Amino acid sequence: MAHVGGSDPLKVALIGTRGVPARYGGFETAVEEIGRRLVNRGHSVTVFCRTAQDEAPEIPRRYLGMDLVTLPAMRRKSLETLSHTTLSVLHPALRGTDAAIVFNAANSPLLPVLRARRIPTATHVDGIEWKRAKWQGAGRRYYRAAEAMAVRLSDALIADARGIAEYYTDEFGASTREIAYGAPIIESPSSSRLAEVGLGPHGYHLVVARFEPENHVLEIVDGYSRSNAELPLAVVGSAPYAAEYTRQIHEAADDERVRFLGALWDQELLDQLYANCASYLHGHSVGGTNPSLLRAAGAGAMVIADDVVFNREVLGDSGLFFTDAAGVTARIEHVEAHPEESQACGDRLRTEIARYSWDTVTDGYEDLLHDLARVGPTPLRSHPRGRRAGSDDR
Repeated sequence: MAHVGGSDPLKVALIGTRGVPARYGGFETAVEEIGRRLVNRGHSVTVFCRTAQDEAPEIPRRYLGMDLVTLPAMRRKSLETLSHTTLSVLHPALRGTDAAIVFNAANSPLLPVLRARRIPTATHVDGIEWKRAKWQGAGRRYYRAAEAMAVRLSDALIADARGIAEYYTDEFGASTREIAYGAPIIESPSSSRLAEVGLGPHGYHLVVARFEPENHVLEIVDGYSRSNAELPLAVVGSAPYAAEYTRQIHEAADDERVRFLGALWDQELLDQLYANCASYLHGHSVGGTNPSLLRAAGAGAMVIADDVVFNREVLGDSGLFFTDAAGVTARIEHVEAHPEESQACGDRLRTEIARYSWDTVTDGYEDLLHDLARVGPTPLRSHPRGRRAGSDDR
């Protein structure tokens, strides 16, 4: 039976991401997949997008039925998100909005503007951002304060993984709506485009990640380079703000078997890379349920993942885990020594990952949006106070 949701169509705003078409990360993919499904269910969806950077094509005014509002952003790591969201929450296109989703707790200082405009709002809190290595000093303190503000000022919180939900309960005594990302399922993968990047079916290991320390690309490349692997390692990703970390990765990859493919926006080619790898190495450790992990799982890849709660929640017993470079070495050598076992594990994971359906994810968002619209902005006295339990919040 199809999901019914609320009875009335809503005017919905999705705020705080780079926007659509999705070319960058998990939030953008979520906005595209959820937004187009909400449109198909009769809702009006407005997505606030950032002005396209030089390497990306111009953003249209409408995409898959969603209305796009494109606004500039300051191109500095510490200001890009907040500067764009500031323009978004002030924009006239928000008039008449029934409910909004703000992505990223870093945007929480702007929630009072939405409250002043009488727009009920849920904040998708993302991962535990202050633990990322790129945020130190003032940046780390800001993200910790932003989490507390999201708890205090949002009408609802969205967590994409059980571990994130438990973090907000333990830290703030705050409840969340636990709504995961979705996983695209690739049942009959093609390999027709692999030759474009010099690869063949089941003839390479794969890592897809932004070059950031908490994604452990360095440990993966180092561990692979120390292995006796016969298949090459294809590295997809870039680092807009991490030149030194990128240098360390390239130094660790002083090995002709490591092939850097750069940032790839071609979704068809990415799907073929996931679906045809001998193994997919996933080092993400702080971001909750990761879309790249779900994509690899839905493609039937043999996944070797960093051993953290978020990755174990997705993989269960249908994956391999590592904690350091030596673990990467051992797992890669195991996969090459047992190809049939690895293929069977990937096939099993693709079947199990069907529980992460984008239609089911959209059901959760639609129910939440109807709840927000029905209740309206809730009085702040009914919200958690945003204070951390047993902490001086340093």
